[in-house]
Amino acid sequence: MKYSHWLHKRRLMQAAFFSLFILAPPLDLLRLDLTLGHFIFMGQNWTLGIDPFLAGKASASEAVLNIFMRAFLPLAAIVATGFWLSWKYGRLYCGWLCPHYSVVEMINNLMRRSFARFSLWDKAQLSSINPDGRRVETNRWYWIPLLFASSGFAFLWAVVLLTYLLPPAEIYHNLFHAQLTHNQFIFISVGTLALFIEFMFVRHLFCRFACAVGFFQSLVWMANKKALVVALDRERVADCAACNAACEQACPMRLKPRTIKRKMFTCTECGRCLDACEQVQAGGYGNAGKIQTPLLQWVQGDCARDVSERDFGKRPDVPGDCFKREAE
Repeated sequence: MKYSHWLHKRRLMQAAFFSLFILAPPLDLLRLDLTLGHFIFMGQNWTLGIDPFLAGKASASEAVLNIFMRAFLPLAAIVATGFWLSWKYGRLYCGWLCPHYSVVEMINNLMRRSFARFSLWDKAQLSSINPDGRRVETNRWYWIPLLFASSGFAFLWAVVLLTYLLPPAEIYHNLFHAQLTHNQFIFISVGTLALFIEFMFVRHLFCRFACAVGFFQSLVWMANKKALVVALDRERVADCAACNAACEQACPMRLKPRTIKRKMFTCTECGRCLDACEQVQAGGYGNAGKIQTPLLQWVQGDCARDVSERDFGKRPDVPGDCFKREAE
């Protein structure tokens, strides 16, 4: 398995979903129009269907049926789909689709180029050597694109979020002609400032604890001991002693992928740690040349129990063929 191949697919999916996030309101794919008082979905008005009842032209049972079909059923389908994906794969949405996480990774990279850290609060610097052996030189001038990226994406997010609530044509017209209403100006200004602070200072904390979607996925994932998880081939653990913790430095959430599942509560299944491990084993540095398959791999089913249950002295009995140890 080439994890770099998965990373390429992930970046394409992130870019596609980010574009969808921006274009959904102006294309009327999905938005809540507060001026109309209902949702717009795929170009159609999406209401609860109770207007005939309020006008005395439909019975109460018809109104209840409309509410069930138009509100409860779609919401239940979304929650059920999210539950199933989270149960099997964890925070797959976060790592592969979420437009916020795309910005988090971009700002991480710019901060690393600025002062060799993923966060302003990190005490230790990251290694200047990438898993593939290339050196990453820091330069204080990267503060300029870092500030532009943080403020630019904060402004873009604030504007886009407003278009989910008010007619996009009106918002973009008023913005282009500098004719924003008082409330529109306040929303965009406060939203930009709040998002800029979040992107610059607390984006990891937001992803871990403040994002309801991410937190829900983590809780469901933790409950399934056989869900997809990053695992360490413990029979070869001595071989990863000289890689300078490349997997930990690659993780956008600053987790330690070689530990137990409980300590990887917010893993986004992005695969960055797997790619780093693969590159090290393939010839980056450390134990290059000794083995060809990565020590970190995705596992699930009974194989995942080793990561899920290896805690408080437990050593679960798992299959002996959980890891591929020959180059493909």
